[in-house]
Amino acid sequence: MIDFTLPDELVELRDRVDAFIRDEIIPLENDPRQEYHGPTDDLRLEMVEKARKAGLLTPNGPTKYGGLGLDYRSMAVVFEAAGYSTLGPLALNIQAPDEGNTHLLNVVASEEQKERWLRPMVEGKIRSVFAMTEPDGGAGSDPSLMKTIAKREGDEYVITGRKWLITGAPGAQFNIVMARTEDEQGNDLGATMFLSDVDEPGTELVRLLDTMDSNSPGGHGIVDYKGLRVHKDNILGEVGKGFRYAQVRLAPARMTHCMRWLGAARRAHDIATQYARERQAFGKPIGEHEGVGFMLADNENELHLCRLSIWHAAWLLDQGEQARQETSMSKVFCSEALGRIADRSVQILGGKGITGETVVERIYRDIRAFRIYDGPSEVHRWAQARHIMKRN
Repeated sequence: MIDFTLPDELVELRDRVDAFIRDEIIPLENDPRQEYHGPTDDLRLEMVEKARKAGLLTPNGPTKYGGLGLDYRSMAVVFEAAGYSTLGPLALNIQAPDEGNTHLLNVVASEEQKERWLRPMVEGKIRSVFAMTEPDGGAGSDPSLMKTIAKREGDEYVITGRKWLITGAPGAQFNIVMARTEDEQGNDLGATMFLSDVDEPGTELVRLLDTMDSNSPGGHGIVDYKGLRVHKDNILGEVGKGFRYAQVRLAPARMTHCMRWLGAARRAHDIATQYARERQAFGKPIGEHEGVGFMLADNENELHLCRLSIWHAAWLLDQGEQARQETSMSKVFCSEALGRIADRSVQILGGKGITGETVVERIYRDIRAFRIYDGPSEVHRWAQARHIMKRN
Protein backbone atom coordinates (compact mmCIF):
# COMPACT_ATOMS: atom_id res chain seq x y z
CA MET A 1 0.00 0.00 0.00
CA ILE A 2 1.34 3.42 -0.95
CA ASP A 3 1.62 5.93 1.86
CA PHE A 4 1.15 9.43 0.42
CA THR A 5 1.83 11.12 3.77
CA LEU A 6 4.88 13.37 3.55
CA PRO A 7 7.42 13.05 6.35
CA ASP A 8 8.15 16.22 8.31
CA GLU A 9 11.64 16.62 6.87
CA LEU A 10 10.29 16.49 3.32
CA VAL A 11 7.61 19.07 4.13
CA GLU A 12 10.34 21.30 5.55
CA LEU A 13 12.48 20.86 2.42
CA ARG A 14 9.51 21.56 0.14
CA ASP A 15 8.73 24.75 2.05
CA ARG A 16 12.36 25.86 1.82
CA VAL A 17 12.36 25.32 -1.94
CA ASP A 18 9.02 27.10 -2.27
CA ALA A 19 10.30 30.14 -0.35
CA PHE A 20 13.55 30.15 -2.31
CA ILE A 21 11.72 30.08 -5.64
CA ARG A 22 9.31 32.85 -4.65
CA ASP A 23 11.90 35.11 -3.00
CA GLU A 24 15.02 34.57 -5.13
CA ILE A 25 14.05 33.19 -8.54
CA ILE A 26 10.64 34.53 -9.58
CA PRO A 27 12.00 38.12 -9.38
CA LEU A 28 14.54 37.12 -12.07
CA GLU A 29 11.92 35.94 -14.58
CA ASN A 30 12.04 39.27 -16.43
CA ASP A 31 15.81 39.50 -16.32
CA PRO A 32 17.13 40.67 -19.73
CA ARG A 33 19.64 37.81 -19.73
CA GLN A 34 16.88 35.60 -21.09
CA GLU A 35 17.35 35.41 -24.83
CA TYR A 36 15.20 33.99 -27.60
CA HIS A 37 16.74 30.54 -27.23
CA GLY A 38 16.75 30.53 -23.42
CA PRO A 39 18.52 31.94 -20.37
CA THR A 40 22.21 32.80 -20.68
CA ASP A 41 24.84 30.83 -18.80
CA ASP A 42 25.67 33.97 -16.86
CA LEU A 43 22.13 34.00 -15.45
CA ARG A 44 22.24 30.26 -14.85
CA LEU A 45 25.45 30.45 -12.86
CA GLU A 46 24.11 33.33 -10.76
CA MET A 47 21.01 31.30 -9.85
CA VAL A 48 23.05 28.16 -9.21
CA GLU A 49 25.17 30.10 -6.71
CA LYS A 50 22.02 31.25 -4.94
CA ALA A 51 20.80 27.65 -4.71
CA ARG A 52 24.19 26.49 -3.46
CA LYS A 53 24.16 29.06 -0.67
CA ALA A 54 20.61 27.98 0.23
CA GLY A 55 21.70 24.32 0.43
CA LEU A 56 19.29 23.32 -2.36
CA LEU A 57 21.58 22.61 -5.30
CA THR A 58 21.15 19.40 -7.32
CA PRO A 59 18.63 17.61 -5.07
CA ASN A 60 18.70 14.57 -7.37
CA GLY A 61 22.50 14.26 -7.38
CA PRO A 62 24.47 11.75 -5.28
CA THR A 63 25.69 13.13 -1.97
CA LYS A 64 29.22 11.92 -2.80
CA TYR A 65 29.47 14.68 -5.38
CA GLY A 66 27.58 17.40 -3.50
CA GLY A 67 23.94 16.63 -4.30
CA LEU A 68 21.13 15.99 -1.83
CA GLY A 69 20.63 12.35 -2.85
CA LEU A 70 16.82 12.43 -2.83
CA ASP A 71 14.71 9.41 -3.69
CA TYR A 72 12.04 9.71 -6.37
CA ARG A 73 9.16 10.46 -4.03
CA SER A 74 11.12 13.33 -2.50
CA MET A 75 12.16 14.50 -5.95
CA ALA A 76 8.49 14.61 -6.99
CA VAL A 77 7.72 17.06 -4.20
CA VAL A 78 10.86 19.20 -4.61
CA PHE A 79 10.79 19.29 -8.42
CA GLU A 80 7.16 20.46 -8.40
CA ALA A 81 8.09 23.29 -6.04
CA ALA A 82 11.05 24.22 -8.27
CA GLY A 83 8.90 24.15 -11.41
CA TYR A 84 6.68 26.92 -10.02
CA SER A 85 9.10 29.31 -11.73
CA THR A 86 10.17 28.99 -15.35
CA LEU A 87 13.73 29.45 -14.03
CA GLY A 88 13.39 27.22 -10.96
CA PRO A 89 14.66 23.91 -12.40
CA LEU A 90 17.66 25.67 -13.88
CA ALA A 91 18.43 27.34 -10.55
CA LEU A 92 18.35 24.04 -8.66
CA ASN A 93 20.37 22.33 -11.43
CA ILE A 94 17.57 19.89 -12.27
CA GLN A 95 16.82 21.05 -15.81
CA ALA A 96 16.90 18.62 -18.72
CA PRO A 97 19.15 17.25 -20.11
CA ASP A 98 21.52 17.60 -17.14
CA GLU A 99 19.08 16.02 -14.70
CA GLY A 100 18.67 12.88 -16.80
CA ASN A 101 22.38 12.74 -17.58
CA THR A 102 23.19 12.98 -13.88
CA HIS A 103 21.13 9.86 -13.24
CA LEU A 104 22.58 8.03 -16.24
CA LEU A 105 26.20 8.71 -15.32
CA ASN A 106 25.60 7.83 -11.69
CA VAL A 107 24.24 4.41 -12.71
CA VAL A 108 26.47 3.53 -15.66
CA ALA A 109 29.70 5.57 -15.69
CA SER A 110 33.06 4.38 -14.38
CA GLU A 111 34.56 6.04 -11.32
CA GLU A 112 37.04 7.90 -13.52
CA GLN A 113 34.23 9.15 -15.76
CA LYS A 114 32.21 10.25 -12.75
CA GLU A 115 35.08 12.32 -11.42
CA ARG A 116 35.71 13.91 -14.80
CA TRP A 117 32.12 14.70 -15.80
CA LEU A 118 29.56 13.85 -13.13
CA ARG A 119 31.11 15.68 -10.19
CA PRO A 120 31.35 19.11 -11.88
CA MET A 121 27.85 18.66 -13.32
CA VAL A 122 26.39 17.96 -9.86
CA GLU A 123 28.30 20.97 -8.59
CA GLY A 124 26.54 23.08 -11.23
CA LYS A 125 29.81 24.11 -12.85
CA ILE A 126 29.20 22.56 -16.28
CA ARG A 127 26.33 21.56 -18.56
CA SER A 128 25.90 18.53 -20.82
CA VAL A 129 23.99 17.34 -23.86
CA PHE A 130 22.38 14.03 -24.76
CA ALA A 131 22.79 13.51 -28.50
CA MET A 132 20.45 10.81 -29.76
CA THR A 133 17.73 12.38 -31.95
CA GLU A 134 18.45 12.70 -35.67
CA PRO A 135 16.81 14.48 -38.63
CA ASP A 136 15.96 13.19 -42.09
CA GLY A 137 14.54 9.79 -41.25
CA GLY A 138 17.10 9.01 -38.58
CA ALA A 139 16.64 8.05 -34.94
CA GLY A 140 13.72 9.64 -33.12
CA SER A 141 10.66 7.85 -31.82
CA ASP A 142 12.14 4.78 -33.51
CA PRO A 143 15.77 4.70 -32.31
CA SER A 144 16.51 1.67 -34.50
CA LEU A 145 16.69 4.08 -37.47
CA MET A 146 19.92 5.58 -36.12
CA LYS A 147 22.24 6.75 -38.87
CA THR A 148 25.17 8.07 -36.82
CA ILE A 149 28.03 5.57 -37.03
CA ALA A 150 30.94 4.93 -34.65
CA LYS A 151 33.60 2.80 -36.39
CA ARG A 152 36.44 1.28 -34.43
CA GLU A 153 39.99 2.19 -35.39
CA GLY A 154 42.47 0.69 -32.94
CA ASP A 155 41.80 2.05 -29.46
CA GLU A 156 39.45 4.75 -30.78
CA TYR A 157 36.01 5.02 -32.30
CA VAL A 158 35.42 7.49 -35.13
CA ILE A 159 31.93 9.01 -35.00
CA THR A 160 30.21 10.43 -38.07
CA GLY A 161 26.63 11.68 -38.29
CA ARG A 162 24.19 14.49 -37.64
CA LYS A 163 22.04 15.02 -34.54
CA TRP A 164 19.31 17.59 -34.10
CA LEU A 165 17.06 19.03 -31.40
CA ILE A 166 20.08 18.72 -29.13
CA THR A 167 19.06 20.69 -26.07
CA GLY A 168 21.63 23.02 -24.55
CA ALA A 169 24.33 22.39 -27.16
CA PRO A 170 25.74 25.95 -27.11
CA GLY A 171 27.72 26.37 -23.92
CA ALA A 172 27.68 22.72 -22.85
CA GLN A 173 30.98 21.17 -21.83
CA PHE A 174 30.46 17.53 -22.79
CA ASN A 175 28.38 15.23 -25.00
CA ILE A 176 26.79 11.88 -24.46
CA VAL A 177 26.59 10.68 -28.07
CA MET A 178 24.56 7.68 -29.16
CA ALA A 179 25.83 5.95 -32.30
CA ARG A 180 25.42 2.65 -34.14
CA THR A 181 28.75 0.91 -33.62
CA GLU A 182 30.88 -1.12 -36.00
CA ASP A 183 34.06 -3.07 -35.41
CA GLU A 184 37.08 -2.75 -37.70
CA GLN A 185 35.58 -5.30 -40.10
CA GLY A 186 32.33 -3.36 -40.37
CA ASN A 187 30.23 -5.72 -38.26
CA ASP A 188 27.30 -4.06 -36.49
CA LEU A 189 27.80 -4.19 -32.71
CA GLY A 190 24.61 -2.30 -31.76
CA ALA A 191 24.14 1.18 -30.35
CA THR A 192 26.73 2.56 -27.93
CA MET A 193 26.99 5.72 -25.82
CA PHE A 194 30.18 7.76 -25.95
CA LEU A 195 31.45 10.58 -23.71
CA SER A 196 33.28 13.46 -25.31
CA ASP A 197 34.17 17.06 -24.50
CA VAL A 198 32.38 19.40 -26.90
CA ASP A 199 35.60 21.17 -27.90
CA GLU A 200 37.09 17.99 -29.37
CA PRO A 201 37.90 18.24 -33.10
CA GLY A 202 35.09 16.77 -35.16
CA THR A 203 32.20 18.29 -33.19
CA GLU A 204 30.43 21.17 -34.93
CA LEU A 205 27.37 23.15 -33.87
CA VAL A 206 25.73 23.79 -37.24
CA ARG A 207 22.98 26.15 -36.12
CA LEU A 208 20.22 26.69 -33.59
CA LEU A 209 16.64 25.74 -34.32
CA ASP A 210 13.88 28.26 -33.71
CA THR A 211 11.46 26.50 -31.37
CA MET A 212 8.37 27.52 -29.42
CA ASP A 213 9.93 26.78 -26.02
CA SER A 214 12.63 28.89 -24.36
CA ASN A 215 13.42 27.30 -21.02
CA SER A 216 16.86 25.75 -21.67
CA PRO A 217 20.18 27.62 -22.02
CA GLY A 218 21.26 27.65 -25.64
CA GLY A 219 18.00 26.26 -26.95
CA HIS A 220 18.07 23.30 -29.34
CA GLY A 221 20.79 22.83 -31.94
CA ILE A 222 21.86 20.79 -34.93
CA VAL A 223 25.22 19.14 -34.25
CA ASP A 224 27.47 17.42 -36.79
CA TYR A 225 30.03 14.80 -35.84
CA LYS A 226 32.68 14.74 -38.54
CA GLY A 227 35.22 12.13 -37.64
CA LEU A 228 35.02 12.74 -33.89
CA ARG A 229 37.53 10.41 -32.24
CA VAL A 230 36.63 8.94 -28.86
CA HIS A 231 39.00 6.66 -26.94
CA LYS A 232 37.58 3.33 -25.85
CA ASP A 233 38.00 4.42 -22.21
CA ASN A 234 35.30 7.04 -22.83
CA ILE A 235 32.63 4.55 -23.81
CA LEU A 236 29.74 4.94 -21.37
CA GLY A 237 29.08 1.45 -20.04
CA GLU A 238 29.59 -1.30 -22.60
CA VAL A 239 29.64 -1.46 -26.38
CA GLY A 240 26.27 -2.36 -27.86
CA LYS A 241 24.18 -1.58 -24.78
CA GLY A 242 23.22 1.97 -25.71
CA PHE A 243 19.50 1.29 -26.06
CA ARG A 244 19.44 -0.48 -22.71
CA TYR A 245 21.13 2.50 -21.06
CA ALA A 246 18.71 4.83 -22.84
CA GLN A 247 15.89 3.16 -20.92
CA VAL A 248 17.85 3.62 -17.67
CA ARG A 249 17.80 7.33 -18.45
CA LEU A 250 14.44 7.83 -20.15
CA ALA A 251 12.01 6.08 -17.80
CA PRO A 252 12.90 8.23 -14.76
CA ALA A 253 13.36 11.30 -16.97
CA ARG A 254 9.75 11.05 -18.13
CA MET A 255 8.70 11.40 -14.51
CA THR A 256 11.03 14.26 -13.63
CA HIS A 257 9.63 16.16 -16.62
CA CYS A 258 6.14 15.55 -15.23
CA MET A 259 7.24 16.78 -11.81
CA ARG A 260 8.69 20.04 -13.10
CA TRP A 261 5.79 20.82 -15.45
CA LEU A 262 3.29 20.12 -12.69
CA GLY A 263 4.79 23.06 -10.82
CA ALA A 264 4.57 25.26 -13.92
CA ALA A 265 0.93 24.33 -14.56
CA ARG A 266 0.10 25.02 -10.92
CA ARG A 267 1.65 28.49 -11.32
CA ALA A 268 -0.49 29.18 -14.40
CA HIS A 269 -3.60 28.02 -12.55
CA ASP A 270 -2.81 30.19 -9.52
CA ILE A 271 -2.43 33.27 -11.73
CA ALA A 272 -5.66 32.50 -13.55
CA THR A 273 -7.49 31.90 -10.26
CA GLN A 274 -6.39 35.23 -8.83
CA TYR A 275 -7.45 36.98 -12.01
CA ALA A 276 -10.84 35.24 -11.88
CA ARG A 277 -11.36 36.65 -8.37
CA GLU A 278 -10.45 40.21 -9.35
CA ARG A 279 -11.80 40.63 -12.88
CA GLN A 280 -15.41 41.78 -12.95
CA ALA A 281 -17.84 41.12 -15.80
CA PHE A 282 -21.62 41.22 -15.92
CA GLY A 283 -21.91 42.31 -12.32
CA LYS A 284 -19.62 39.81 -10.54
CA PRO A 285 -16.13 38.26 -10.56
CA ILE A 286 -15.67 36.14 -13.66
CA GLY A 287 -14.83 33.11 -11.51
CA GLU A 288 -18.44 33.11 -10.34
CA HIS A 289 -19.65 32.58 -13.89
CA GLU A 290 -19.92 28.87 -14.62
CA GLY A 291 -17.93 29.10 -17.85
CA VAL A 292 -14.85 30.25 -15.95
CA GLY A 293 -15.61 28.48 -12.66
CA PHE A 294 -15.84 25.10 -14.38
CA MET A 295 -12.45 25.66 -16.03
CA LEU A 296 -10.92 26.37 -12.63
CA ALA A 297 -12.51 23.20 -11.27
CA ASP A 298 -11.17 21.14 -14.18
CA ASN A 299 -7.71 22.58 -13.54
CA GLU A 300 -7.82 21.53 -9.89
CA ASN A 301 -9.03 18.05 -10.82
CA GLU A 302 -6.23 17.48 -13.29
CA LEU A 303 -3.54 18.95 -11.03
CA HIS A 304 -4.60 16.51 -8.33
CA LEU A 305 -4.72 13.50 -10.65
CA CYS A 306 -1.34 14.35 -12.19
CA ARG A 307 0.22 14.57 -8.75
CA LEU A 308 -1.20 11.16 -7.77
CA SER A 309 0.03 9.63 -11.03
CA ILE A 310 3.52 11.06 -10.50
CA TRP A 311 3.71 9.94 -6.88
CA HIS A 312 2.60 6.42 -7.81
CA ALA A 313 5.26 6.10 -10.51
CA ALA A 314 7.87 7.62 -8.17
CA TRP A 315 6.95 5.09 -5.50
CA LEU A 316 7.46 2.25 -7.99
CA LEU A 317 10.86 3.60 -9.02
CA ASP A 318 11.86 3.83 -5.36
CA GLN A 319 10.95 0.15 -4.98
CA GLY A 320 13.53 -0.66 -7.64
CA GLU A 321 10.97 -1.52 -10.28
CA GLN A 322 11.60 -0.55 -13.90
CA ALA A 323 8.03 0.80 -14.09
CA ARG A 324 8.26 1.33 -17.84
CA GLN A 325 4.52 1.02 -18.42
CA GLU A 326 3.62 3.19 -15.44
CA THR A 327 6.04 5.97 -16.39
CA SER A 328 4.81 5.81 -19.97
CA MET A 329 1.17 6.14 -18.91
CA SER A 330 1.97 8.95 -16.51
CA LYS A 331 3.93 10.82 -19.19
CA VAL A 332 1.00 10.67 -21.63
CA PHE A 333 -1.60 11.68 -19.06
CA CYS A 334 0.43 14.44 -17.44
CA SER A 335 1.76 15.99 -20.65
CA GLU A 336 -1.77 16.29 -22.03
CA ALA A 337 -3.52 17.25 -18.77
CA LEU A 338 -0.94 19.89 -17.86
CA GLY A 339 -1.20 21.29 -21.36
CA ARG A 340 -4.96 21.61 -20.89
CA ILE A 341 -4.41 23.43 -17.59
CA ALA A 342 -2.12 25.95 -19.27
CA ASP A 343 -4.60 26.35 -22.12
CA ARG A 344 -7.52 27.00 -19.76
CA SER A 345 -5.41 29.48 -17.82
CA VAL A 346 -4.73 31.45 -20.98
CA GLN A 347 -8.45 31.39 -21.78
CA ILE A 348 -9.43 32.62 -18.33
CA LEU A 349 -7.00 35.52 -18.62
CA GLY A 350 -8.54 36.48 -21.95
CA GLY A 351 -6.57 39.03 -23.92
CA LYS A 352 -4.06 39.33 -21.10
CA GLY A 353 -3.33 35.62 -21.46
CA ILE A 354 -1.76 35.97 -24.89
CA THR A 355 0.59 38.75 -23.78
CA GLY A 356 3.77 38.79 -21.78
CA GLU A 357 2.02 40.62 -18.93
CA THR A 358 1.99 37.32 -17.01
CA VAL A 359 4.21 34.25 -17.21
CA VAL A 360 1.23 32.14 -18.35
CA GLU A 361 1.84 32.81 -22.05
CA ARG A 362 5.38 31.50 -21.72
CA ILE A 363 4.29 28.45 -19.72
CA TYR A 364 1.73 27.70 -22.43
CA ARG A 365 4.44 27.73 -25.12
CA ASP A 366 7.00 25.82 -23.09
CA ILE A 367 4.66 23.09 -21.89
CA ARG A 368 3.29 22.30 -25.36
CA ALA A 369 6.57 20.67 -26.35
CA PHE A 370 6.23 18.18 -23.48
CA ARG A 371 3.76 16.13 -25.56
CA ILE A 372 6.54 15.46 -28.08
CA TYR A 373 9.90 15.00 -26.37
CA ASP A 374 10.76 11.81 -24.46
CA GLY A 375 8.32 10.05 -26.76
CA PRO A 376 5.21 11.66 -28.27
CA SER A 377 1.86 10.61 -26.85
CA GLU A 378 1.06 8.56 -29.94
CA VAL A 379 4.18 6.38 -29.58
CA HIS A 380 3.50 5.77 -25.90
CA ARG A 381 -0.10 4.80 -26.69
CA TRP A 382 1.11 2.46 -29.42
CA ALA A 383 3.53 0.77 -27.00
CA GLN A 384 0.80 0.53 -24.37
CA ALA A 385 -1.58 -1.04 -26.88
CA ARG A 386 1.01 -3.69 -27.75
CA HIS A 387 1.41 -4.44 -24.06
CA ILE A 388 -2.36 -4.71 -23.63
CA MET A 389 -2.69 -7.11 -26.56
CA LYS A 390 0.00 -9.43 -25.13
CA ARG A 391 -1.65 -9.69 -21.70
CA ASN A 392 -3.50 -12.85 -20.78
